[in-house]
Amino acid sequence: MKSAATLQLTAPGEREIVMTRVLDAPRQLVFDAFKQWLLGPPGWSMPVCEIDLRVGGKYRYVWRKDSDGTEMGMGGVYHEIAVPDRLVTTERFDEAWYPGEAVGTLVLVEQRGRTTVTQTMLYESREAREAVLKSGMEKGVAASYDRLAGLLAATLRGSKHS
Repeated sequence: MKSAATLQLTAPGEREIVMTRVLDAPRQLVFDAFKQWLLGPPGWSMPVCEIDLRVGGKYRYVWRKDSDGTEMGMGGVYHEIAVPDRLVTTERFDEAWYPGEAVGTLVLVEQRGRTTVTQTMLYESREAREAVLKSGMEKGVAASYDRLAGLLAATLRGSKHS
């Protein structure tokens, strides 16, 4: 499947990063695929995926790089849940590569069977946002969205053959 679009990344205001990607799948399917997608880019697995999907519930993810066993962990709290439209969570990495905690707002909008995913990250300071932008995270996020597009395409193909 060809990607519906590429990742668009902007940095409005002083503390935000906004990432947008259009996917060729209905919103509910995109929302449901979110957990599987969190595997990240190819070559990474997710040995820990704990989700208590309720307001006030916590989540914890640990990713492992298959080639050398390097791990990266993070967690947070769900502040708003509106299935399949919106999630608001906090985010803090175990080994912080930016200062403080961020607030992520995920919004899914479906139009004619395609879903626009907009992830807005609000950092505690301009310095934190700049550290994230300088980290090269855009390449990893783009690869992860490509992986999500592939997962959705496989799911849609499978449902047509059921």
